[in-house]
Amino acid sequence: MCGITGYIGSRDAYPIVIKGLQRLEYRGYDSAGVLLYDGSNAQVYKTKGKVADLQAVVPDLQQKGTICIGHTRWATHGVPNDVNSHPHVSNSGDLAIVHNGIIENYDTIKAELTQRGYTFKSDTDTEVLVNLIEEVQKVNQCKLGKAVQLALNEVIGAYAIAVFDQKKPDELVVAKLGSPLAIGIGENNSEFFVASDASPFIEYTKNAVYLDDEELAIIKVGRDIRIRKIHDDSQVSPEVQALQLNLSQIEKEGFDHFMLKEIYEQPKAIKDTYRGRLLPNEGIIRMAGVEEYIERFKSADRIIIIACGTSWHAGLVAEYLFEEIARIPVEVEYASEFRYRNPIITEKDVVIAISQSGETADSLAAIKMAKAQGAYVFGVCNVVGSSIARESHSGAYTHAGPEIGVASTKAFTTQITLLTLIALKLGKEKGNLANSDFHAHLQNMELIPSKVEKILKQDAAIKEIASEFLETPSCLYLGRGYNFPVALEGALKLKEISYIHAEGYPAAEMKHGPIALIEDGYPVIVIAINKGHYEKVVSNIQEIKSRKGKIIAVVTEGDVTVKEMADHVIEIPEVEEALSPLLTTIPLQLLSYHVAVARGCNVDQPRNLAKSVTVE
Repeated sequence: MCGITGYIGSRDAYPIVIKGLQRLEYRGYDSAGVLLYDGSNAQVYKTKGKVADLQAVVPDLQQKGTICIGHTRWATHGVPNDVNSHPHVSNSGDLAIVHNGIIENYDTIKAELTQRGYTFKSDTDTEVLVNLIEEVQKVNQCKLGKAVQLALNEVIGAYAIAVFDQKKPDELVVAKLGSPLAIGIGENNSEFFVASDASPFIEYTKNAVYLDDEELAIIKVGRDIRIRKIHDDSQVSPEVQALQLNLSQIEKEGFDHFMLKEIYEQPKAIKDTYRGRLLPNEGIIRMAGVEEYIERFKSADRIIIIACGTSWHAGLVAEYLFEEIARIPVEVEYASEFRYRNPIITEKDVVIAISQSGETADSLAAIKMAKAQGAYVFGVCNVVGSSIARESHSGAYTHAGPEIGVASTKAFTTQITLLTLIALKLGKEKGNLANSDFHAHLQNMELIPSKVEKILKQDAAIKEIASEFLETPSCLYLGRGYNFPVALEGALKLKEISYIHAEGYPAAEMKHGPIALIEDGYPVIVIAINKGHYEKVVSNIQEIKSRKGKIIAVVTEGDVTVKEMADHVIEIPEVEEALSPLLTTIPLQLLSYHVAVARGCNVDQPRNLAKSVTVE
């Protein structure tokens, strides 16, 4: 879950790499470092803290050089400190490495290297890896690329690495397994960029190569990239892709935080996700990834949805959608549990993997396991060319655009949008939806972006509500039916960015334990729209009110009953229950954001979290 980046070419490398690290800080921000080669000497600078702290320790006079590799860290092995920060250097001082991932058998390798005379300054698995490469190079008298290949065949785990050899300072060696790695290509191979994603180099080139798992590349200015398979040394032809990303998508554009910008981008993101797929005037949902395997979907004994975090909550919404509309049994699984509990999977199962980044390690491992047992895998991702997208039999992209804020917002709503389209298409194909109902759903779906825009206009009022709950140690989120997962997601958002303990529950489950928490002034956020189980939720609100809890209710416009009982209400436009999560989640995102900002929290980079969870 770290970010790596690098440059080799003719420009000053340090400013490029520093800017790249700033764009990759969403991947980890407890320490940072760079190696800069000035043509004769390689200098390493690293420190605990953010990239801004790193900039403060790099002397102005030492910022020249045309080769640089950099790292921003989310700690796995070893506490965040200066010594454990990357880059790590080999015992000889010749080799340096930056690494995203985990080497699981580093302890065994470290013990063996220690017996051979190697010493270690840090507690990291990465320092072990760079010294293993050095030992392999020494024993086999081989070039750096071959040494990296041989060393990686001895390790177990995940990695995206960039390696520099001061004895051969005209190349970088990079490799990937389970963690993303992109290579930007300058005109006529005059320069190259390396990064965990394309954001660090989009203003310099629109051409990139994404390494597949178990691939190693040797990068040298003026020469085509040479890619080989790590396990058998076979040659791979680079596939150059044109980047669709643009600079404005990864800048704040006047917003105080990326999270707020991304909340406000949701009307466009939802529309972009259904654009070209939702054709209400023609009565069509067009999705090539579904249509190609439509018989597998229609004949499935069940759909298994695997995901983590916010994507898991989107999967819970999809469970309601698929079972009600398509009448297919659904199980929603945490990928981290699913892959380890020896699940029963058959060829009659359809597995839907949901991941914003498309690189989530647990989800990727679960996909591979499901495929090995004959299941058909459909991937739902936001990042083109990501590992899950490549590993799936087919799939669909959400088109949310880059999501920089660590706490996911527009990824959630675009995932639900996409899953709703699939459920509607399957419901129609299986004959479970009458034409009139199908057309009504399509028309209602098309109205969602404008309804989200209407909710966003209540931002100032929601900020006022948030100001009353800054000191609360805990709160509850309640919802029923389609909005139970929204309650879970709302609680997660508050926990992630404000550090206030929050729990989401089905409203009816409150009396089976959580009601014991209710006391005078205890905040309870209730989703109480006029669809589904409205009367039951009203009863739950009365139970809270009788115990003097403070109620913040998300209601349908014009609601009178709940408004009389609640301390605060946030209104959403009228919407059918199946589409309501796309609206009810918006005020909960804004509420969490304003609470966190008022408490002085870093909403874009919450403590201990990183955006793309590429380690187990």
